[in-house]
Amino acid sequence: MPTSFITVQQHILEEQRRFPGSSGEFSSLLSGITMATKMIQDKVRRAGLSDILGEYGETNVQGERQQKLDVFANHALIHFLGLRERVGVLASEENEQPVIVHQGSEDANYAIVFDPLDGSSNIDVNVSVGTTFSILRRPDGVTLHEPDQWVLQPGSKQIAAGYVVYGSSTILVYSVGNGVHGFTLDPSLGAYMLSHPSMKMPKQGPYYSVNEAYRESFPEPYRDYLDRLRSGALGQPYASRYIGSMVADFHRTLLKGGVFLYPPTHENPDGKLRLLYEANPIAFLAEQAGGIAIDGKRRVLDIEPESIHQRTPIIVGSQVELTDFGRLIG
Repeated sequence: MPTSFITVQQHILEEQRRFPGSSGEFSSLLSGITMATKMIQDKVRRAGLSDILGEYGETNVQGERQQKLDVFANHALIHFLGLRERVGVLASEENEQPVIVHQGSEDANYAIVFDPLDGSSNIDVNVSVGTTFSILRRPDGVTLHEPDQWVLQPGSKQIAAGYVVYGSSTILVYSVGNGVHGFTLDPSLGAYMLSHPSMKMPKQGPYYSVNEAYRESFPEPYRDYLDRLRSGALGQPYASRYIGSMVADFHRTLLKGGVFLYPPTHENPDGKLRLLYEANPIAFLAEQAGGIAIDGKRRVLDIEPESIHQRTPIIVGSQVELTDFGRLIG
């Protein structure tokens, strides 16, 4: 069958056949994500025609001013994922504490953590935004009365992760630990169709992506590394590309190769991206596509989280760029 005829639901059912004893759980979980993200993309598409632009008027747990679309996206994901009987805990960037659903259900064995709308401040100027998500299985012996323990697991424990980019087209990228696959939303069908099977990150790319306005606040090894990229020390000069929506910047890195950096700064020595629902999903996808993701010293997926909204630096990208960074850091 041509890939353009394969929906994301069909694809995930095929993927599940590779895992003995699978009972269709991933298909159910992913259907909640696809339904919510279709609603979010519809709001994004009509953002200038409806009262959805601008600030909501409240501040989230991160200390950031919530946008109206942040709130809508968060409610949509909680609603549709909360309908899935297999889901026991939901954790969002917009909520201070995890949300417990289906309390007492023996079938509730999964936690889903997500950033409902990454880069939402860019909506007002019509720049790409996205949604990230990570799926974790409930650890043995942990009850619903311990929701933090459902999600405080290293990224290596993820059983699936992905993101959606709302841009010139809407694309869903996901992995269940067996490669990375991309699906473009066909508006005429209302379905995500397979458009990027078995995605692989090039071993070396032409771009680096970082907010260079903070360069003087980066640790010296990061500044030296940027100089190496620009000077051609890796065999070619690199061009700078920075969108300001983490999902969009990583999506370009996944497709074209290169490196995306969000270093520590004087103001944010622990980094700024959230480990559980931003860095971990991106790192999972990067490794599945043949790339590398580190926090500057160690593999992102090996970090043991201590809090739900923990932050981390991240350097993610192609093998050539990350290997060179590792030598520079020592």
